[in-house]
Amino acid sequence: MSAQPAEGPVTVIRPSSAFAWADVKELAQYRDLFYFLVRRDIKVLYAQTVLGFAWAILNPLIQIVIFTIIFGRVAGIDTDGFPYILFVTVAIVPWTYMSDAMVQSSQSLVTEQHMLGKVYFPRLIYPLTPTISKLLDFSIALLLVIAVLFHYQIAPTWNLLLLPFFIVWMVAIPAGVGMWFSALAVRFRDVKFAMQFAIRMLLYTAPILYTASPLPEKYRLLYSLNPLVGVVEGFRGCLLGGAFPWEYILPGLATTVLLFMSGVMYFRKMERVFADVV
Repeated sequence: MSAQPAEGPVTVIRPSSAFAWADVKELAQYRDLFYFLVRRDIKVLYAQTVLGFAWAILNPLIQIVIFTIIFGRVAGIDTDGFPYILFVTVAIVPWTYMSDAMVQSSQSLVTEQHMLGKVYFPRLIYPLTPTISKLLDFSIALLLVIAVLFHYQIAPTWNLLLLPFFIVWMVAIPAGVGMWFSALAVRFRDVKFAMQFAIRMLLYTAPILYTASPLPEKYRLLYSLNPLVGVVEGFRGCLLGGAFPWEYILPGLATTVLLFMSGVMYFRKMERVFADVV
């Protein structure tokens, strides 16, 4: 009589409830995979390039030069007394990170669709990976900000202590957008083209190339609901000194919290159909 093979433990994977919150413990269990995907994104991005990580500086630098010539020299945009190149550099660096991370995060599920039906791991890792991997570019681009601040002899102030808070906020925006649009992109491939258009428009909806000071007071609350406004104004307050414009920062912070939380819940709701639709 042949011996029966021993049965090992059986893991049953059930779909989450309709609006479940993120399982932080489960995400922590897959931290090695998360690290691997982030590392892979970084290596693939600069593989077989001549300039390598120098592109992390050249990308925002080219934008800064073009905007300085067009808006600073030709249009003469008011910058609250700061040199235009300094004014725009402090904003372009976080904007470059957010725009790149939003585009990549929104397409993460479609790009990695070959893995969806083969093995289980928390799908939230997909849209979160670009938001972390792009931080390397952001860190390198900060050298450009430091160089411009040094050139114009801008001394650091106590405001600089709040910079980590605004960096976390900066990361939360593409994370929230990425969760929403990566889930939508599974069913609607138009998201890829819509994001390209949206990124171009978003550049002008926040005070990146201009100052928000002349904005009439009756429109400021509506304007500041855009979370990009709070991040840009926060970076300028941290790096250039002066008082923080909290009337622009606090509404945008509330919008970001809502965007991130709703993004997680919508992503988890749609998670059960990803493998079937893709």
